[in-house]
Amino acid sequence: MKPRITIGALAITIAALLAVACDNTASSGEKTISSTKTADLTITLASATGQLKSGDNELMLSFADSSGALVDVGAASLKFHMPPMASMAEMNSSAALTTTDTPGKYRARVKIDMGGSWEARISYEGPHGTGQATMSVIAK
Repeated sequence: MKPRITIGALAITIAALLAVACDNTASSGEKTISSTKTADLTITLASATGQLKSGDNELMLSFADSSGALVDVGAASLKFHMPPMASMAEMNSSAALTTTDTPGKYRARVKIDMGGSWEARISYEGPHGTGQATMSVIAK
């Protein structure tokens, strides 16, 4: 009887691990970096650590309606801008966005050149209309 219980427990454990590993839409582990509201959307930028860092970043960008439900906004873009300071020229970094299995949620990859205050500029155009938003973020 004991081998059956062990095999059953092992099978359940493997099935659970596979389900988690194959779920690209799992939001567990995402922590909000910043969020902003437009007229009818809440736009959230998140990462595994809840921080933007100098160097390579993997982020999630999501769009939700007033009830908190994710909504498909169609084509979206995310750019980071740092204005010029003293003898330093302005800096710009564009994120490469890809869709996920969840409409309204985008995976973003971007390289931030240095720590400091950045402005995240978000644009979208599609089934939910056309819009733009900005949010201030700090890269560590």
